[in-house]
Amino acid sequence: MAASMYIVVEGEDPGFDIFVNGRSLARHEDALERLALRLGVRPLIEFFSADENSMSLLIEEGAGDQELIRRLPPPQWYSPADGLVTVRGLLEALESDPQQLGSEGEQVLSELLEYMQVLKKTKERELRWHLAVSWR
Repeated sequence: MAASMYIVVEGEDPGFDIFVNGRSLARHEDALERLALRLGVRPLIEFFSADENSMSLLIEEGAGDQELIRRLPPPQWYSPADGLVTVRGLLEALESDPQQLGSEGEQVLSELLEYMQVLKKTKERELRWHLAVSWR
């Protein structure tokens, strides 16, 4: 089962495409967390929040317990400016040496660039966001 870290923007339709594959980011989440901590920026995983929709999908995919939905706290929403600080920090650290993440370093860079574009648009529209995870 492959995991994917993707951006959820608050509201029904933000008016722009928010899709980012996020599979490489999910595969390298531990290394990215260590890098973020070394850089003094907030790790991407700290922007994670589960909502009923994403948890329902996980349960449909067989990766969770139906009882969890009833006990979920409300989703947490974050400022896109905070997310941009993390993404920019990671990009700067990886641009000079993407291979520090192995053979998928270029793909991680590509997904981070896509995150940056989505977060910039989210900021322009004064919306909030969080990360979600999907297993497929």
